[in-house]
Amino acid sequence: MSAINLSKAVRSNLLSLQSTAAAMAKTQERLATGLKVNSALDNPTNFFTAASLNSRAGDMGNLLDSMANGIKTIEAADNGLSAITKTVESMQSTLRQARQDKSFKTQSFAVDAGAAGLLEFSGGAAGVPPVGVSLGSAGAVQSVFAASADYSAPAGTSGYAEFTFTSDGGLAQTAGSYPLFDITVDGNAIALHVKDTDIAAIGNNDTVVDDIDEFTDAINYSLQRTGDDSAVVASNDGSRIRLTSTTSGSSSAVSIDVAYVKASFLGGAADPGTPGTDGSRQVTISNGTNTAAITLTSANAGTVGAARSYIQSELTAQGVTGITVGGSGNRIDLAGAADGSNTVTVGGAGAAAVFGTSGTQLAGATAGTYTVDQLVQSINSTAGLVGKVRASNDSGKLRIENLSTTELGISGIGADGEIDGTSGTATVGGNDVRKNLVNQFNALRDQLDKLADDASFNGINLLRGDRLKLTFNETGTSTIDIQARDADGGATSIGNGTLGITSAVGAEFDSDASIDSRLSTLSDALGTLRSQSSAFGSNLSIVQNRTDFTRKMINTLETGAANLTLADTNAEAANLLALQTRQQLSSTALSMASQADQAVLRLF
Repeated sequence: MSAINLSKAVRSNLLSLQSTAAAMAKTQERLATGLKVNSALDNPTNFFTAASLNSRAGDMGNLLDSMANGIKTIEAADNGLSAITKTVESMQSTLRQARQDKSFKTQSFAVDAGAAGLLEFSGGAAGVPPVGVSLGSAGAVQSVFAASADYSAPAGTSGYAEFTFTSDGGLAQTAGSYPLFDITVDGNAIALHVKDTDIAAIGNNDTVVDDIDEFTDAINYSLQRTGDDSAVVASNDGSRIRLTSTTSGSSSAVSIDVAYVKASFLGGAADPGTPGTDGSRQVTISNGTNTAAITLTSANAGTVGAARSYIQSELTAQGVTGITVGGSGNRIDLAGAADGSNTVTVGGAGAAAVFGTSGTQLAGATAGTYTVDQLVQSINSTAGLVGKVRASNDSGKLRIENLSTTELGISGIGADGEIDGTSGTATVGGNDVRKNLVNQFNALRDQLDKLADDASFNGINLLRGDRLKLTFNETGTSTIDIQARDADGGATSIGNGTLGITSAVGAEFDSDASIDSRLSTLSDALGTLRSQSSAFGSNLSIVQNRTDFTRKMINTLETGAANLTLADTNAEAANLLALQTRQQLSSTALSMASQADQAVLRLF
């Protein structure tokens, strides 16, 4: 095919028309796709930047699913904690109901005038072997003095002693040690000497002490030098030098024995001073024959245990036999001879502070059947029955109260139902209310572990010690580990074992103290649950915040990518209309150029 030669005008218009057609095609592509950058050829920088932003947004979008599951896992654990907390609170209510219930069973028995032998208690809280109480024929009632109030320890006092200062030329110090006093402070002996160096140290150039201030300062310097200033200090009390005990908790005045004092320097006898208020407790204790006068101070009776020990030692030292010092808690009780051969009595100005204002007194009785009141006192003071069985006088009959949830057996009941010391028996039922509450408590406890077992989501149970790990960014450098933790930060689980809640038995509900102990355990368990709930709540807040942050970041990334690649459809539509107009004009121009070339045909 031979080459076709186009005129310059035609070729120029043709090129313009081709350019317009290409621009129209590009604009139509942008309108069709909505993108101004459809490939790397359009704008390499924007294309690859947008691709990177969209890729990151996609990766972060995938993380949102795991965060959503993590939130539900934490919510499931929190639901379990809430249910467990309510269960523990119900268990507390059960214990409080048991604590308040006092519907213990009782039974009253007449006492036969000729009763002999033992009245024995078994079962119930008393248990086995049986605990026996004498009916009186084998001996007399043990004399008992039971305190009615807690022991009040003596307060310490600061004792002091004084000497009159009567200087007539001063105390000249010679070489060596000049002995002044031998002092005893609360039983501690101190040899007080004033040396040349002590006198020189207070700035006395002539080494002669000739006034009360100098002598006071010299004594204190000597005490500091020997380290005895923690026990005694000297002070100027006008015309007298006062030596005061500084011992912590001191309870007696300073006692001073003078080994040597220059007559012209100090005069008069030592004044031991007056003990401070409440500085001691003066009590007397008698066994009916001899009486011990006992002084209790903060030094020898600062605690109830020390007071019991000191009273017992003083009774022995002062020849008062047959009295045993005991008691429970913060009380001091006295018990006479088991055969009732003595009668314990107390007195003295400090008796109320030591034993209470009105101690319970049971005097010794002669051989024979005890009265109902004596049996009441004997039963209520028997160690194996205290808090387990309670006796009282029911209009001349002996009332026995079973402080237990199980049946109490009583031996020593005759065929006629009277107490006579024979082999007959009787029973007193247990507290059914408390017994039923034991079962209720254990049923609630069983539910606690079941609730913990069911608090899982998607196979993860935070209450059973599982660990939930969530990733917050596409590189894996931002994560969070969620797991139940104990007070020391170690991994733990939530259940009866870790909360310290054990199964209850009926005997525990016999004693108010045991119930109080369980209430304390439940209180600690609630503290643990609330602390763990707070920790999970904090973790949930973190995950929710990160979820919101991730959603916003995805939107930011996708918007940024769109800004780089999206086309402005309004602008592209206007461009297309302009290009169409240009195309039509180009076609017209091409036609006109072609007509110019056709003019040569008119020559033929």
